[in-house]
Amino acid sequence: MKRTLLFFSMLALAAASCWAQEEARHEVTIQGSGLFGKTTTGSGVTNDPTNSGGFMVGYRFNINKWFAAEGDYDFFSNSQKYVIPSGNWATQTHVHGVTGTAVLKLPELRKLKPFVLAGGGALVFDPRNNASIWRQTRGALVYGGGADVSVMKHVAVRAQYRGFVYKTPDFGLTELKTDKFTHAAVPSAGLVLTF
Repeated sequence: MKRTLLFFSMLALAAASCWAQEEARHEVTIQGSGLFGKTTTGSGVTNDPTNSGGFMVGYRFNINKWFAAEGDYDFFSNSQKYVIPSGNWATQTHVHGVTGTAVLKLPELRKLKPFVLAGGGALVFDPRNNASIWRQTRGALVYGGGADVSVMKHVAVRAQYRGFVYKTPDFGLTELKTDKFTHAAVPSAGLVLTF
């Protein structure tokens, strides 16, 4: 009887110590961000998107000490400018991004918690000042990295860089079609709440 009681007591103590050491599994972030698109030329068409500011909100679930899954929503307002053989063409757009990534958390350096990420999602280009064209969705590959710095028990500051690789939007217009892929750099910084 004493051995059984001792066994279950040790098992309960071990389980309690594991539970007490478990890190927060959930993170919510809100960040200010920028969208810096690359000029793309193909088939006689040049796309030159304007750089713009925006925001990102996200949720990360920490699977264990090293891996996490993350979902993010981005919003930007910019212009898509095109130079085509018949002249110039532009439209003001809202860009919505919905992405999912796998996160690899690297070894902690003092209070700095670095990570790298990779995944995919979609970018929705929503024209705002041109009723003759429709919104267009493009698939996107996402990669990047960053780091968190703890400022108090459940609050950290995050700085990160993500790159989006996607096909240049043409809004379904033959004269804007380039069949080229482009790249946008998306740096961001903001707060992380853990629970």
